[in-house]
Amino acid sequence: MQKLFIIAIAAFLITACGNNDYSPKPRGYHRIVFPEKEYELADIAGCPFSFEKPIYSVIKEDDKAPDQPCWKNLEFPQFNSKLHLSYYKISPKATLDELREDARTFVFKHTSKASAIDQASIFIPEHNIQGLEYIIQGNTASNYQFYLTDGKKNYLRGALYFNEKPNLDSIQPVLDFLKKDIKHLIHTVRWK
Repeated sequence: MQKLFIIAIAAFLITACGNNDYSPKPRGYHRIVFPEKEYELADIAGCPFSFEKPIYSVIKEDDKAPDQPCWKNLEFPQFNSKLHLSYYKISPKATLDELREDARTFVFKHTSKASAIDQASIFIPEHNIQGLEYIIQGNTASNYQFYLTDGKKNYLRGALYFNEKPNLDSIQPVLDFLKKDIKHLIHTVRWK
């Protein structure tokens, strides 16, 4: 009887382990539901610029620069990200060349993690806007930055950051979605 029991257990173990159809569950990502694109005017009191922003974004003060009233954060709570906006009045203390070089320096700080940094000119003569946009590819802290100026008095810089560990594979769909919103913002900036 004992031999029969051992044979039955051995047969059970052999047949139980014989199924090779097992495969691990593939890694998945959260499903992202994108809202419909709709914009509203953001006319910030006391600041010499306005723009159209997505209705699913919120403008907040930049609490790290309380002495700069026109430094704002355009937050996208649904996507855990922020577009940092920094405004400067061009002056002898902050020349246009110095501000452009600062923007370039901020972008190229990401060189160690970036796989490529592309730049494109922004030129909207009917609204007196010129500038550059930087597309930073790779697992960097910021994948999209820009600056705009009228060349005389106004300078506005923007940098998009995600409050997540940089992983381009997982943020790419959101980055592509938000880039369209930022490009809309750029094309609707008006100097006062």
